[in-house]
Amino acid sequence: MIRAVFFDLDGTFADTAADLAYALNGMRAARGLTPLPIEATRPVTSLGARGMLAVGFDIAPGHCDYLAMREEFLRNYERDLCRHTRIFPGMLELLDALDARRLHWGIVTNKAERLARLLLDLLHVGKRAACIVGGDTTPNLKPHPDPLLAASRLLAIAPSTCVYVGDDRRDVDAGRAAGMKTVAVSYGYLNGGDPQTWRADAVIRTPQELLEHL
Repeated sequence: MIRAVFFDLDGTFADTAADLAYALNGMRAARGLTPLPIEATRPVTSLGARGMLAVGFDIAPGHCDYLAMREEFLRNYERDLCRHTRIFPGMLELLDALDARRLHWGIVTNKAERLARLLLDLLHVGKRAACIVGGDTTPNLKPHPDPLLAASRLLAIAPSTCVYVGDDRRDVDAGRAAGMKTVAVSYGYLNGGDPQTWRADAVIRTPQELLEHL
């Protein structure tokens, strides 16, 4: 019996691509560079600062400027955290249905916990979540199972009674490693290619399709 549903945040629960792009383009403008179109940044949204800096400046962790630019990016992002971000269509109706079934739901994301909590509050759903686990809540990021196992511990339920929903191959890998059922969403950013190849238990096209698999 399923007792809880955990969602990835960026690309699964909410469309955050425009605000992450806005933070990056602010950095580019400060350096006299032209803004990048959303088509260039959207595919790497799930990778956060690392993905954005790679697209915007062709730098990666280990580069001598990476840490300073990452901090600059995060400051920009926090300043306009919910300028354009919206919960995906159908997600609020799904949450209502989960509440009606008395199923817990929560967020497990690689975004810093502080930013995730702030964003969910700005989206007016933070108080509804049974738990919010961020990328710095545990020592390891997804695809390691630690964040998902932490979420199940917070709710005091077995991982085998949980479902993890995500738009990234890492989400499915993390959920499987944690012993949870996994659902991939085809409407997200799809880092990792075709979700049909990720070995998820189900692939859904809209949030409300999840109800058919619970």
